[in-house]
Amino acid sequence: MKRYRNLTDKQNELMEAAKGGLRRINILHGSVRSGKTWISLVLWCVWIRNMPPDKAYIMTAKTLTTLKRNCLDLLEVLAGRKNFWYSLSKKEGELFGRKIYLEGVSDAGAESKIRGMTLQGAYCDEVTLFNEEFFNMLLSRLSEPNAKLFGTTNPDNPNHWFKVNYIDRRDELDFFMMEFLIDDNTFLDKKYVDELKKEYTGVFYRRFILGEWCSAEGLVYPMFDKARHIIREVPETEGCAEYYISIDYGTLNPCSMGLWRLDDRGAVRIREWYYSGKQQRALLTDEEYYERLERLAEGVLVKCVIIDPSAASFIATIRRHGRFAVRKANNSVLDGIRLTGTLLQGDKLLIHESCEDAIREFGVYSWDENSAEDRVVKEFDHAMDDIRYFCATVAAKRLL
Repeated sequence: MKRYRNLTDKQNELMEAAKGGLRRINILHGSVRSGKTWISLVLWCVWIRNMPPDKAYIMTAKTLTTLKRNCLDLLEVLAGRKNFWYSLSKKEGELFGRKIYLEGVSDAGAESKIRGMTLQGAYCDEVTLFNEEFFNMLLSRLSEPNAKLFGTTNPDNPNHWFKVNYIDRRDELDFFMMEFLIDDNTFLDKKYVDELKKEYTGVFYRRFILGEWCSAEGLVYPMFDKARHIIREVPETEGCAEYYISIDYGTLNPCSMGLWRLDDRGAVRIREWYYSGKQQRALLTDEEYYERLERLAEGVLVKCVIIDPSAASFIATIRRHGRFAVRKANNSVLDGIRLTGTLLQGDKLLIHESCEDAIREFGVYSWDENSAEDRVVKEFDHAMDDIRYFCATVAAKRLL
């Protein structure tokens, strides 16, 4: 077996297995930073150089932006600019003289755009982020002789359509799969690996570090510890402190607002306001909500208000008054939960004891174990949502 010194043992194992013949579907799965994307692009290059130059090929990801970030820029380094160029605006490129179409799966009408294609090869970044209809259509387009699909993914819910319909049926299909784990990537600095392992928690640790296809179950934030995360006095500022207010807007459902101080050491929820129109049997207007926002901000200069993007009427009210800058929150639920959990795990997210509603919700915020997908139980989650908005939009970028 020929071994390449610039490859890890696992990557060498893959290249050796490829000599025995690739399958119609070829999937590399496992933990983050395991080297699977890098070697999958090497394999894609090697394979495509031996394929007919007059056939059509495609590279896909959830969005064109993620395709560029995860694959195209790296492919440019691996193949060299003489051998690979691309244009996102034209949604095409060329690799070793072969035309490559580029597509984002979440783009409107993505499935219809490939419906008439006849493809020799396809590369898929993070397959579990695709919708099933697009993936099935893509496979149907791979109709040339010896056509092949190459894909990478991190594990997801064991009931995910890709796990159930493809991985679990791999013995029935023309299917190759290899697992890559972070410890397989011997080129990574050990200290970096140790720190990365500490940052992931709960279901995200099991998936992104251990490479397990596992269900999200139990409390969303099992690492939340009253002894560690609840404080009686706000600690002294370290570095330049900024103040933010995060809001999960509701009319009949509860409205939750939290005032945060953010510095180089961490984020502290200093105080909050929480109101349930249903429980109080009195709905408030946007102007009345704005009065509560003003009171919450008393005594501090708030850099901006971070709010659910769907709260259009309240956003308009805040902007009309002209005091606060408004920033629409990053509302990616799973990423937001992961980042919030990482901050809690590192004791970089603290809650003042006066924030009783946030503390209460931390104790009951749970995964929906009856769902086939990763979903939280949609109750007692309003403070959890505004905290997630703050972490995903602002805090994680400064503290992680």
